[in-house]
Amino acid sequence: MAWALKLPLTDEVIESGLVQDFDASLSGIGQELGAGAYSMSDVLALPIFKQEESNLPPDSENKILPFQYVLCAATSPAIKLHDETLTYLNQGQSYEIRMLDNRKMGELPEITGKMVKSIIRVVFHDRRLQYTEHQQLEGWRWNRPGDRILDLDIPMSVGMVDPRANPTQLNTVEFLWDPSKRTSVFIQVHCISTEFTMRKHGGEKGVPFRIQIDTFKENDGEEYTEHQHSASCQVKVFKPKGADRKQKTDREKMEKRAPQEKEKYQPSYETTILTECSPWPEVTYVNNSPSPGFNSSHNSFPVAEGNGSPGHQPEPVVQVADIESCLTDTILSSHLLTRDSESVHQNLLPAATPQDAQLWLHRNRFSPFCRLFTNFSGADLLKLTREDVIQICGPADGIRLFNALKGRVVRPRLTVYVCQESQQAREQQQKQNGDTASSTFFVYHAIYLEDLTAVELTEKIAQLFNISPRQISQIFKQGPTGIHVLVSDEMIQNFQDEVCFVLDTMKAETNDGYHIILK
Repeated sequence: MAWALKLPLTDEVIESGLVQDFDASLSGIGQELGAGAYSMSDVLALPIFKQEESNLPPDSENKILPFQYVLCAATSPAIKLHDETLTYLNQGQSYEIRMLDNRKMGELPEITGKMVKSIIRVVFHDRRLQYTEHQQLEGWRWNRPGDRILDLDIPMSVGMVDPRANPTQLNTVEFLWDPSKRTSVFIQVHCISTEFTMRKHGGEKGVPFRIQIDTFKENDGEEYTEHQHSASCQVKVFKPKGADRKQKTDREKMEKRAPQEKEKYQPSYETTILTECSPWPEVTYVNNSPSPGFNSSHNSFPVAEGNGSPGHQPEPVVQVADIESCLTDTILSSHLLTRDSESVHQNLLPAATPQDAQLWLHRNRFSPFCRLFTNFSGADLLKLTREDVIQICGPADGIRLFNALKGRVVRPRLTVYVCQESQQAREQQQKQNGDTASSTFFVYHAIYLEDLTAVELTEKIAQLFNISPRQISQIFKQGPTGIHVLVSDEMIQNFQDEVCFVLDTMKAETNDGYHIILK
């Protein structure tokens, strides 16, 4: 019985001892984790951390970054710390990208004094859209025929040489530049972020793009294929002035946040620095072979150190294989086109095949639309209304294509009707002889003038009568009392439209030529 009474006391003693031991163990935790208990450097020196550190890429500070690209557009203030910057752009507005030489003295001497080639692209930021980029761009091309996603503003650019914009690559431009000279490239993005959203009900969030620049140097074969540097930044494109409104909205939202919340967001920078990235995987863009619509000469479109505009831009052409196919098919079916093979403005016939229609588009400077009208025959093109063509090709090219399809000729500035004196004399002689059975009407020929000059009139008269213009010494107009007035440019400019003249000839005294008299 006594033993039974002592058992609970023994349990209480044991429990009390355990509690004391546990409290003692807890009391030492704070001391063990004191400031001098351990060093972070000692922890990082453990073998496990050394092994992980060896697998990391080398520090970017030790890596040579030969170039730096700066987009002159402000970043958004509504981006959290450690997130990639986001820049808002206006559709169609020119933005400067400064191409900077970031090399130190003596670094990469192989590109010193030489040109490098940079390729600028507008690509999708979302991985999902990157997988379907080809389909997305083809859909955009169909909805915006004749337009480009990315363009170079050549007159505003500085230090850029041989700019190229392939008509089959709407989102890509390329150019050469000298790193030792000041180079600024102005770009225009013509697509907006909401054009690639899945559902368009208004107010949808636009998809982000990336502006990526890849730079290459020449190899031993003088081809720009050796990759040197790549960098990109994230952007969103809005309708004109939409980027300014979005930037203002983000700034106002940040001003309303508490100071503690503001610390979680990046400040807005006046410019956007493109960060280093992997080169674009499309190797087809990274070749120096002449591509469709490009001039292989490095002297085309030179842009000097100062601002200046190029002399002209070549008309984009269809691919060489397509042209050869068109030429072959045209030779086999040349009877479908007009007989005047020397003229590039031939009328398109309804019986023309799709190959003939492609060649006709190319000859009449509608090459950018050849892919769009790949399966159109002559009859298909001629059935298009004016509204259809304008909707497909845009106002400027649409009106030009419609006029070309309908064979509309520009009305000449002045029309002159002429008749030979000898024929009129015969008609009058027949009338005087009483020969009423013969015809008494005069046959006149039309001369169409565009320049309204005496030289042009001389050439047209010589062409009419199959003689050389050198055989015509002077042209006179018979005035009052039969006087002969020398025809000048000013006199022709004062001719009434559709004026009629009878031509008479008179032997020149000084040479073997003739004088033409307009009566």
